[in-house]
Amino acid sequence: MLREARTYPLPHDWDRAAALDYWFSDEKSVFVVEDCGEVHGTYYLRANNLGGGAHVANCGYVTATTARGRGLARAMCAHSFATARDAGFCAMQFNFVIASNIRAVALWTSMGFVEVGRLPGVFRSLEGEIFDALVLFKRLDRI
Repeated sequence: MLREARTYPLPHDWDRAAALDYWFSDEKSVFVVEDCGEVHGTYYLRANNLGGGAHVANCGYVTATTARGRGLARAMCAHSFATARDAGFCAMQFNFVIASNIRAVALWTSMGFVEVGRLPGVFRSLEGEIFDALVLFKRLDRI
């Protein structure tokens, strides 16, 4: 996923250790979906900001290519809502959803996220294509 440099604004040339260090950094709670010892998906949950913004959650999700189309991302998203609520978060915000990632945008909007902002031309693919990024927001309960 990172090497494709189409869905995350992260360095595509990270080695495994750098990617794992990022994903499992101390400020994140990480969840893994596995079956028979094989990882099919993962997501992290963290506060979107510190201080006055710490009541809003942020997540990142990755589904293995071999597990796509089976509802795993939807299940992880639903799990993240419950987990975030249990942790005291009142809302969830995705800060940088690549607009060309149509599957993700469709999933997040079907899960109740609304587009609250569009950042024009802020993402450059490896091929040099320029795309907008979206800011998506969902209330988990009253803020």
